[in-house]
Amino acid sequence: MDKPSVPTPPIAKRKPSQSTHHDRTRVDDYGWLKADNWQEVMQQPEVLAPDIRDYLNAENAYTEFVMADTKELQKALFEEMKGRIKEDDSSVPSPDGPYAYGVKFVTGAQHPMMIRTDRGGGNETLMLDGNKEAEGKDYFQFAGTSHSPDHRLLAWSHDDKGSEYATLKIRDLETGLDLEEEIINTTGGSVWSADSRYVFYVLLDDNHRPSKLFRHEIGTSPKQDVLVHEETDPGFFMGLGETQSRRFITIDCHDHETSEVWLIPSHDPTAEPMIVAPRDNGVEYSLEEAHGTLYILTNADEAEDFKIVTAPVDKPGREAWQDLVPQATDTLILSHIVFTDHLIRLERTAGLPRIIVRRLSDGNQHAISFDEDAYSLGLGGGYEFDTTTIRFTYSSMTTPSQVFDYDVETHARTMLKQQEVPSGHDPADYVTRRIMVTAADNEEIPVSLLYRKSTPLDGSAPGWIYGYGSYGVAIPAGFSTNRLSLVDRGFVYAVAHVRGGKDKGYHWYRSGKREYKQNTFNDFIAVTRYLAEADFVDPGRIIAHGGSAGGMLMGALANMAPELYRGIVADVPFVDVLTTMLDDALPLTPPEWPEWGNPLASLDDYNTIAAYSPYDNVSARDYPHILAIAGLTDPRVTYWEPAKWVAKLRALKTNDNLLLLKTHMEAGHGGASGRFESLKEVALVYAFGLKVAGAMAVSRQRRDI
Repeated sequence: MDKPSVPTPPIAKRKPSQSTHHDRTRVDDYGWLKADNWQEVMQQPEVLAPDIRDYLNAENAYTEFVMADTKELQKALFEEMKGRIKEDDSSVPSPDGPYAYGVKFVTGAQHPMMIRTDRGGGNETLMLDGNKEAEGKDYFQFAGTSHSPDHRLLAWSHDDKGSEYATLKIRDLETGLDLEEEIINTTGGSVWSADSRYVFYVLLDDNHRPSKLFRHEIGTSPKQDVLVHEETDPGFFMGLGETQSRRFITIDCHDHETSEVWLIPSHDPTAEPMIVAPRDNGVEYSLEEAHGTLYILTNADEAEDFKIVTAPVDKPGREAWQDLVPQATDTLILSHIVFTDHLIRLERTAGLPRIIVRRLSDGNQHAISFDEDAYSLGLGGGYEFDTTTIRFTYSSMTTPSQVFDYDVETHARTMLKQQEVPSGHDPADYVTRRIMVTAADNEEIPVSLLYRKSTPLDGSAPGWIYGYGSYGVAIPAGFSTNRLSLVDRGFVYAVAHVRGGKDKGYHWYRSGKREYKQNTFNDFIAVTRYLAEADFVDPGRIIAHGGSAGGMLMGALANMAPELYRGIVADVPFVDVLTTMLDDALPLTPPEWPEWGNPLASLDDYNTIAAYSPYDNVSARDYPHILAIAGLTDPRVTYWEPAKWVAKLRALKTNDNLLLLKTHMEAGHGGASGRFESLKEVALVYAFGLKVAGAMAVSRQRRDI
């Protein structure tokens, strides 16, 4: 039998095109990979131009061939990661009046089932079966569910392309059937009026911009839906929500540093929206309501780490704001919820989250405490307002997720659920630490570490370093069953909490954006060098990993310090930053200018972005092994960014290290849908890292080592 021929790396055609801004001309050899009909491709992937499809398919075939020697490893990784998932799992139901609402999975199922029980348990009703809805679809993802206040109807939405255009439907919970009024191209979220007569939703335009709020009357044609509010500034997106009290529907218009909120009384759904405070550049705010008072979380009055103010509902403007919780040094208020008698806030101090409970009547407050040095904390509001019970989740890099109910008056803490790892997990086998690494400008960078107790810290262990560093997103030091597959094979796993996130407060974010973006890259490089010099990891076996804006970080590292990394994994990487920020027709560009700068309007912003934009700085040099992953229907990081980047790298790089591109042809930003299918992508990523780090053993370390 003839041996299969060895495919050569795909070479993309060069079709030079020019663009000029600020008297500076750039030549792009691979701009043709952006489909002229990209908006249509988002919803109908099959209309992609044949030459583009052929190139992406060739890259996929090449990746599959090169990774063929890891097939058994990928299978082993998949099976062990799947083995850590409790297949017949369910959430802790959340009470609302006579019922409790939750999610469950059954053995072998890819998708969740939405269920309802009596408040005290029993009489389970299946409202939605994601597995049934996904039948016959290459991609399926729930985009949102919201039950009506009278518990008769369920507004639910799904995305069947990965493009994040969601179809909204209304299900009669008595018959189990959907009504005829189907609404397409929504964001997926919905909010009901108090009388259960109307449902509100936000529509996406052709450029995937959420800009119009509509009101739909149940039982009528969507063609009759009323436009309630429109955001006309292309730099602002629209969000929809409601207060915990359910007295108000909220319309949030925002970019990355300015917000404006409008209110609609839930009991008067046809009323005109009322503005709270007109947008003021650089001022952000969000709100809750109780007993006619608004509780507003804001950075107004130079409260960089945010404060909480109050204002009467009938006079909500800035002139009426009164400080309730002032800004505190080195403490960032992340979010807040208001119940009938208590204000709950989630904040981060000294790099770690905590929950503060404040009684509204007298201002007495206390913190909910935790013991570990590094952990993740989540706070959820549930459905009810008149309650003294709050629910939160807790985990660390060694401790599986735990769900607690907490009585804010008695301080009683009740664990409702602990994440089960069916194949077994003993936290005592692992070590989690938080260390601080000094950057070149003497800033202290937090780093969360996870490794087995048996792993020698003598400079021989391979290292896997994850980073993000944009939009103020703090990467939590939470539990992940997947990463155990790396740690059990001897890796030291590190999360670098670099500037650009809010891990150390708002200033940590501010000092890693726009003109200070270089700090993000410098921080990650400083962490890498420290871990190698301090013998945590082998300097010749370090894998760097990041996705989306973190993928942009990966692209910058590949240009700035390729010698530090054996391999780089870039998931849906935002690597063509300058081109994207110069294209105001793209879905995210105008709202992104506050984050990255506006190179159309500012030469300084142009120069700043041009200096680090990964695609623009690819040059003839040696590069690490690189795996890039893209999604054809991705509206956030469009598929052509990683495709162009890989094409340019392949043309210019001067060594034989692996350069692979995997494009999901039926998925978007989040990759494959389904809880098991998504693990196959993780297995590919991990197998790539293990392959290039020389740690391809199929079996894990024995637990008794």
